[in-house]
This record gives sequence, structure tokens and C-alpha cells, in this order.
Amino acid sequence: MAATGACLFAAGISSTVVRSCRKPLSSSSSGERKPNPIQNHTRRLAVSTNEILTATKTSFSEKRQLTTEKLEEEAKSVKTRESQNPYTEAEMKYRKSLKKLLEESKDLVKSDGGPPRWFSPIECGSRLDNSPLLLYLPGIDGVGLGLVTQYSDLGKIFDIWCLHIPVKDRTSFTGLVDIIERTVRSEAHRSHGRPIYLVGESLAACLALAVAARNPEIDLILILANPGTSFRKSQMELLLPLLEVIPDQLHRSLPYVMSSMTGNPWKVVMDTVMKSVPVPEAVERLSRDVDVISFYLSVLYDILPRETLIWKLKLLQSASAYANSRLHCVKAQTLVLCRNDQLLPSADEGQRLLHALPNCENRLFQDSGHFLFLEDEFHLGAIIRGVNFYRRGAHHDYVSDYVRPSPPEFKNIYESTRFVVNATSPVMLSTLEDGKIVRSLAGIPTEGPVLFVGYHMLLGFELTPMVSQFLLEKNIVLRGIAHPSMFMRVKDGLLPPMQQYDIFRVMGAVPVSGTLLYKLLASKSHVLLYPGGVREACHRKGEEYKLFWPERSEFVRMAARFGAKIVPFGVVGEDDFFDVFFDYDDQMKVPFLRDYITRIAEESKSVRSEFNGEVGNQDMHLPGVLPKFPGRFYYYFGKPIETEGRKKELLEEKEKAHELYIQVKCEVEKCIAFLKEKRKSDRYRNIVARLAYQATHGFTSQVPTFEL
Repeated sequence: MAATGACLFAAGISSTVVRSCRKPLSSSSSGERKPNPIQNHTRRLAVSTNEILTATKTSFSEKRQLTTEKLEEEAKSVKTRESQNPYTEAEMKYRKSLKKLLEESKDLVKSDGGPPRWFSPIECGSRLDNSPLLLYLPGIDGVGLGLVTQYSDLGKIFDIWCLHIPVKDRTSFTGLVDIIERTVRSEAHRSHGRPIYLVGESLAACLALAVAARNPEIDLILILANPGTSFRKSQMELLLPLLEVIPDQLHRSLPYVMSSMTGNPWKVVMDTVMKSVPVPEAVERLSRDVDVISFYLSVLYDILPRETLIWKLKLLQSASAYANSRLHCVKAQTLVLCRNDQLLPSADEGQRLLHALPNCENRLFQDSGHFLFLEDEFHLGAIIRGVNFYRRGAHHDYVSDYVRPSPPEFKNIYESTRFVVNATSPVMLSTLEDGKIVRSLAGIPTEGPVLFVGYHMLLGFELTPMVSQFLLEKNIVLRGIAHPSMFMRVKDGLLPPMQQYDIFRVMGAVPVSGTLLYKLLASKSHVLLYPGGVREACHRKGEEYKLFWPERSEFVRMAARFGAKIVPFGVVGEDDFFDVFFDYDDQMKVPFLRDYITRIAEESKSVRSEFNGEVGNQDMHLPGVLPKFPGRFYYYFGKPIETEGRKKELLEEKEKAHELYIQVKCEVEKCIAFLKEKRKSDRYRNIVARLAYQATHGFTSQVPTFEL
């Protein structure tokens, strides 16, 4: 891979952070990764000849010791690991720690010299077929290891190159732009219609903007964290003259100054320690990680000695001025990640760039530190996909570009919503082929295409436990058909910010569309459909468990086209948590609330506007509810209905399709009626009874329910 103008993969970088080309992976539209033959290209290693020879000798020596029996055992072990559900693992140690970053940074700058150069992390070996190129541009430190905790996830969906700028290098800002630009132009000819991602923070954000401004014809996607374009509004500009006059005796205190500039390392340490772990373990982690802080300050001084720090701040000053003067030329798709920074006013700058750039999205992380990419709960890959910025072609495709969340990404999402699961203690029932009802998802078909059709509970509260359980128990991603307002807006205004819906997009939701339903079923996905839509989710008083389905049977005909199994299901429990007391009809009688609902309707794309009656009344609004003493959620998935072999019949005879449609609707109503009756005999329907049971049996134990 050519990158003229820079010393590409020059010798001298530690072998722990570089790799050769590994076997890529192809993907299906359901987000699964599948093996793919090695492509015909190689990558040079940034290691010395001695390192290569030593590694080769060790490899051959180990192979001679492997007997046939050991190889067979290893193959069995690999097969067992592959058959396991990765989302059920108790501990998922996929990400590097801050200490690992510091150790690799220290190794990288030991014998540093030469011009800036690119390297590719060894952890980023296996990836999806046609993965786009991601160029990571370093911040003010210049090391290029800022994504070290993200490698395991990003390396599966991107071809990652990182730019390393040696400590003593004094390449000007325009010189760095030239290096990056030549690489971008060279790789753009090889990308075959794929975009190139430029990822960077502070100084690197200015580099990315400059390259994008000079190359508007190239398909670039910019991911900018705490952009340095706000330099003139920051305290860093005041720091520069102070550093130039500081006595030499005090230059050792610069790491403390820089620690406040780059963020508080304690934030990263405490995020790692203060998880849901026993107190003794938390104390042990804290005592172990306290040493990281002093190590951090030492490494920071090695990376940014006084002369280098002054040079980098001047570089940032010129970079900010250069980038700001050319913002009007930037046409690239841009995502700005910002926080309330101590020295950089990133939150305000994010809003400014949102309005200054024509194709820009903004995400604010209020509780994060400046170490945005290093924090344990920050998953850059999930954020990129949640904003629908991940694509492998000219345009984003909700089906072919979807990648299921990695185990660490899902764990982060699951932990943030676990209180819903704990509060509702869901009971999930499914039906086996012989008609037997079991308390598990054993009756759910593993192979797609499968279409789940059911009742939409008030405000969609049933989604979190259901979607999570399908991944935890069956390793199945439910591709939900969702309201368009979660993906696009006609105009900004009163609707919640798009950031609130990022999790839904990461978990596989797509906007309602006949075309997307067709593509999902064609790709053998498990699709979740609520025919009642917003009308059911925002129902009126006294309408609990009432179905509001359209008369048309289109989803039946679509399922028959691909021989998909239709699984009807019912959900009950909302009436044990809330009572609707101020509904849509009441709100429309109040003038200012009527205007509010009308304005919301104007901001979002309408759905089913061609339908008459109640099913066409899809106005977005928030019903007034009174909370109740928590009860329990119950799910019942009926026996799958086969459409295999009925394609011609259901497509050509509308009456037959309508009969099956009515059958599915009746099955959903039967599921709801079954649950409403059976829950009466559940001794643990009340949350107090469940807590008492868990207090004696363990809080992770499954609480019993009614007899089947």
C-alpha cells in the first residue's frame, strides 16, 4: 500500500504494535462475519531483521513440539469457542488498559527518530471484506497509539493505519498535511468506491479538516474528538507564552500541567475500578492502578519535553488558524465528538462546527474526560455505527453495512439499561415444534428468515428486555422496523436529540420501509415488526392490549416471498407499571399542547398517512402516566407459522394472504389473553416478592413464575 511522501513502516517501531496482512473477513447483511480468502496484497512490517528472525525461529521450534494429539485438542477447543455465544461470557477482557498504552508509548519513543510514518497495529488483523481504510492522526502527543483500547473492535471493521510523529520531528503543519494528503490520494485510487476515514483529536482534527478542505472530491469521513479549532478561545493560548519563560528548574513540572491539559488520568483509572465488582476487588484494582498515575506523568514527559511541547502548541496555533480559514471548503461527512473540556471549549466548538459544516453530526459526552478514546465505556466503533456513519460504499446501506455489536459494546449497552431488566424481571415463554410451552427461547427458530409480529407495549418498554435476551440466550440480533423519526428529521425542533436513538441503531433498528423489509428477509435476518406502530405504543386510556393493525396484509405476502417463518407474540405487564391518565384526546383539547403535537408532526416524517381511521392516527406524543408499584413483564412467543411452499398461493390470491394475516392477528391476541390469565397465579408478580426471593437465593438467580 503506497503512501508516498512519508517513511511508510520504517524500521525501529516495536513489533507489539505492528502487523502483517491478516486474513480479512466477509460479512453478511445480518452483521455476521464469515471467513474470506486472503487478498493479494501484503503489508511491510515496522520491525528489524533480528526481530523477524527471532520470531521465525520461535515459531518453527513451537511447531515441532506440537503432536498430532495436541493439534486435535486445539482444533476441538477452537470449535467449542466458536460454538459458544460470545454475549454470555462473564468477563470480556478484549480491551487494552491505560497502562498497556503507556508501556507501548514508552517503547515507541525510546529510539525515536526519522520522519513521520504510518504503522498498522498487530491486533487489527482480521476484518470484514471490503473494510474501509481508517487513518488515525495523533493529537498533540504525536505517538499514534490513541486508539489502542479500540483496536479489538475497530480492527474487525476497518483497515487501520496510525500516523506516528517522532518526538524530535519538527515537520510543519502544512508538511504534515502534505504527508496525509498524499496517502489519502494514493489510497483513494485503490479504495474501489469505499470512503476513507480520518480520525483524530485536538491537533489531528485540524489536520483532518485541512485535508478534507483541499480534497473535496474524495469521499472522506471525518471523526473529530475535541477539535483544536477552538484554540484561540481556549486557555491553551495563554499557556504558550508561560512555557517559553518558565525556568529550567521547573520544566519537570510540565507533566502535571499537561495532565490537566490532556485530561485527568484518574478518570480512566476510576472508570476501570468502580465497576460492578466486590469492594475488595475494587480496592485491589485501585491500589494497583495508583502506580499508573506516576508512570503516566513520567511517560508524558518523555513524549512532550519542554521544547517539543512548545513546538506542538505553536503547531496547534497555526493548525487552528489554517483549518478555520478553510471550513467553507469542507464537504466531507463529519462527526464531532466533544465534552466539557478544562482547556478546550469543545462543547461550544461542537455546536459551532455543526452549523459551519454542511454535513455534520455532533455528539456530546458530558461525563467523559479528555481521554475520550481511552475510557472503558467509550466504544468508537459503536458510536460511528450508531450515527449511521459506517459504510463500505458511496452510500450507507442499513442492511449490507450493518455490523452487530461486539461483546464489549453489547455489555456496555446492556449495563446501561440493566435496571429495566431488573425492575421488570421478564418471563419469556416460547413454543416448541410439538406445541409444548417452555420458559426459554428454545422454540425460537435459529435460522432465518424469521418475522416476529406482535403487540407494541406502552412507549415500547418491552423492547429492552426482549432484544437483550435474544442476544444473551440465542445470539440473535432482532432487526427492528422503527419509526423514521429515529433516523431522520424534516427539521430540528422539539423532538429528542438524535443521540438518544444511537443505541437502537447499533442494535439493528432500521426505518420502516417496504424495501428494507424485503432486503432483511432476503438476507435471512430475524425481523421485529409491530403492525400497530405508534398508535399502539401511545395508546389511549383503557386501550391496553388492544391491537391497531392496518387492513392490508403486506407483511404476510413479503414473508411468503422468502419462505419466512412468522412468529406471533404477545407481551403484558404495562398495566402493572403505569396508568394512562392524560392521553392524546385530552392533550388535543389543550391549545398549547395541540400546537406542540402539531409541531412535532411537522418535524418528523409521517407514517401511514394514506390510511384512514385510527390506524392512520400516528401523531407522536407523550401520554401522561401515573406510576404503579412495579409488577412484571411477560412474553409469549407462539408456534412459528410456516410460509415455505406457499409463495405462489399467498402472492397470487389476496384472500389467502388475508386469511393468514387474520390468523397471525388472532394468535397475537391469544398470546396476550394467555399471559393475562396465567400471571394471576404468579406468586412473584410483585417486586417485593421477587426481591425477597433473590435475597435468599442470590440476586442473579432466576425468579420462578407460574406453572406451565
